[in-house]
Amino acid sequence: MVGLVLGTCLALVQHFEVPVLGKLVRGYVALMRSIPLILVLFWFFFLVPIVLGHLGGSGRPVPIGATWTAFITFGLFEAAYYSEIIRVGLRAVNRGQFEACQALALSTFDTYRAVILPQVLRVASPIILSQTIILFQDTSLVYVLSLTDLLGAASKLAQLNGRLVEMYLVIAVVYLAISSAASQCVASLRKRYAIAGLRR
Repeated sequence: MVGLVLGTCLALVQHFEVPVLGKLVRGYVALMRSIPLILVLFWFFFLVPIVLGHLGGSGRPVPIGATWTAFITFGLFEAAYYSEIIRVGLRAVNRGQFEACQALALSTFDTYRAVILPQVLRVASPIILSQTIILFQDTSLVYVLSLTDLLGAASKLAQLNGRLVEMYLVIAVVYLAISSAASQCVASLRKRYAIAGLRR
């Protein structure tokens, strides 16, 4: 949710072509989309505390914690991908929608809040859900920060009962079941909105 909200804000900055800030956002999005998530996790976990320490004047690393590192990193990383989805959706909105809002004397804020963004999110929902599936699969990377996710829990249980293969097979089935169910939702949404688009 954090990534989607932040991504929407980034998309709007690019959509409105805000001077300077728009270029910074484009650079940020390009950077995040060109490097692996695990590298961003390591950057945030090891480098950011050092930078914060120097900015604070103490010179000593400011501990952030693995949980906050994962939460913030996933939000910032996924925001770059969600922003591209929303940005493309904004460009796909028919110009007549904007003209109709102007004719109704709606403010820019109300135009996007009540008319444009709901349409974008509705049509882009299959792609957003697809990206969310990828995010769910990427959560296994928090294991490198010593946080416990499904994969980490399986490893700990395997160490206790010695059934490593069985535990990893169970986790694979869980990931497969959740991802397959979500993929079915994506397919259903694509079909539904494709048909609705033809009717319009």
